[in-house]
Amino acid sequence: MSLNLAKRFFVLLLCGLAANAVAHRYFFSITDLSLNERSQSIEVIHQITAHDIDNAIADAKQIHFSVAHPDYENFIRQYVEARFQLHYQDQTIALNWVGLEVSKGNIFIYQEAEFHHALIGLKITNSLLTERNVKQVNTVNFSDKQIKGSLTFKRSVIINEIKNNN
Repeated sequence: MSLNLAKRFFVLLLCGLAANAVAHRYFFSITDLSLNERSQSIEVIHQITAHDIDNAIADAKQIHFSVAHPDYENFIRQYVEARFQLHYQDQTIALNWVGLEVSKGNIFIYQEAEFHHALIGLKITNSLLTERNVKQVNTVNFSDKQIKGSLTFKRSVIINEIKNNN
């Protein structure tokens, strides 16, 4: 009986290790960028896997970093602001930090900026987590009343522009 129990435990242990090894094969972030016509502003929402960004900051700062860290939001803010920027007609658009929330293993980051133009011609720099993982893919979904689409960013493509492809 105890040998059978030991075999079951060993099989469960192996299954747990195998699940851990393949549990995170995809590295991605999703950003929704939309133009709010009423408020004349760009609204940005980033969704990033929490442990990916936590590990990137921990490695960069050589600290133990998690949501319990006293400077958690500040460090996340610094990281995102250094790796995600918007430019229009060679001018940087200053994104205001609205805040963040952590939910079900993801971090949702909210930013906004005053903007009085259509999104066509907006240049986006997005290098979130690309320095850490060669397989990182960042998608930016964008929309305003004239255009809707997506841009893909990865280690080899960190700058992209919203164009009218009609």
